Amino acid sequence: MNHQPIPCPCGSGKNLANCCQPLHQGEAARTPEQLMRSRYSAYVLQLADYLLDTWHPETRPKGMNFIDNPDWQKLEVLSSGQQGTRGQVHFKAWYTTPKGLRCLEEKSGFIKQKGRWYYHSGLILEP
Repeated sequence: MNHQPIPCPCGSGKNLANCCQPLHQGEAARTPEQLMRSRYSAYVLQLADYLLDTWHPETRPKGMNFIDNPDWQKLEVLSSGQQGTRGQVHFKAWYTTPKGLRCLEEKSGFIKQKGRWYYHSGLILEP
């Protein structure tokens, strides 16, 4: 059997096993950008438990489903950074709908607690 590496959905250019998958399996993200990329991959792969586990308790929803999950196409990180226990990532996530290609642009906020980064909240920028 030929086992081809699966490209990571986050767009890093690495294969999934060497990129986001270790985070999906419990490894802590080192930066807010790494966490955001792994969360994008989790949306693509429909990993609800991972998304909830990496969502800050203050803003975490009670549950998730993927009924309205779009067909994610590409992630574009525009900027990222961190100061102490706070981080931010500005990104565009491209997806397709029956009406064509669309873009979600967001500035996300992250908080680090007990050595782990968590998604806290995001500001969606209108086109």
